[in-house]
Amino acid sequence: MYDLETLKTFDLIIDARSPREFKEDHVPGAINLPVVFDDEYAEVGTTHRTDPMRAYQIGVAYSLRNIARHLELPFFRTSKRATILVYCFRGGKRSKLWTDALETIGYKVQRLPTGWKGYRNWVRATLEDVPTKLRFNVLSGPTGCGKTRLLHALRQAGAQILDLEALASHRGSIIGGIPGHPQPSQKYFDTLLLEEISRLDIAKPVWIESESKKIGQVQLPTSLFEAMHHSRLFSVHTSMAERVLMWHREYPHFGKDPVALVEKLSYLKSLVGGTTVAKWKELAERGDIDALFESIMVDHYDPAYTRSTNKNYGKLGEITAIHLDTLDSSYLAGVAAKLILDDDMLPAPALR
Repeated sequence: MYDLETLKTFDLIIDARSPREFKEDHVPGAINLPVVFDDEYAEVGTTHRTDPMRAYQIGVAYSLRNIARHLELPFFRTSKRATILVYCFRGGKRSKLWTDALETIGYKVQRLPTGWKGYRNWVRATLEDVPTKLRFNVLSGPTGCGKTRLLHALRQAGAQILDLEALASHRGSIIGGIPGHPQPSQKYFDTLLLEEISRLDIAKPVWIESESKKIGQVQLPTSLFEAMHHSRLFSVHTSMAERVLMWHREYPHFGKDPVALVEKLSYLKSLVGGTTVAKWKELAERGDIDALFESIMVDHYDPAYTRSTNKNYGKLGEITAIHLDTLDSSYLAGVAAKLILDDDMLPAPALR
């Protein structure tokens, strides 16, 4: 049952948990039809501490009313004998209430074994296993060098990619948050990651960016993090002028408010020194955005990235250098096509 292809065979997947639980994580393709809503769930829980029987009475009353309203949705207004999967936290009372109602109507219903909790355990176990079977090509390079743009060009050229920053809704580092796009919870990031990995062909290489263990507030599975560090490394090099332009594209909000950028980086004072932070502040206050972006890269991000690369990839053998003259999309398309062709001609690396 804990298989994404099997889950796709159902006409409808109902998550019977509260909206708060659903928002934190849910089975791909599920819709939230709560047996009890957040405030109702809290009321039942509070009552259960002193009067369990009364709590169940309140919960069942809410459940019957909520299920009755859900059954007015368009999906249930047909005579189709649909197959439906229902789950709650552990596959207990909430999913049973839904299952009993649906079976009475005549639907073919299954309950997810041990509910979302069982699904979550399966996700975690699978994420520790599947990455070890994949062959990665890792794009490395300092901030702003165009790794993400090259990764997308590789996808357009037909390569398999795994865009971790897109899944995490974050570009990495302390300033990598994307305005208006909050990060998923750790649990939902894992779900999204497994869904994406499940689409990959293990017989073909997967292009991926080098990332830290954490991307913003979410963390990579250990197996994936370690697999990246035993893979082919492609070191991307781009001129500083192009990198500054990339910063303008990637961080337009900091171009509009450079003082806020420096405030976010003020914690680096112990690493880069007070003189450097003072220089950043001066550049920000006078609006010299290009010089500010360049200094932040040269004085902090480039040395930090070099240290991280040497630590995590220092034991690798040959590293392929990629020199990008520009980050123009048509140019990157040509680079991507050549990378795919060259990689196809290389022998497959030995299994770890």
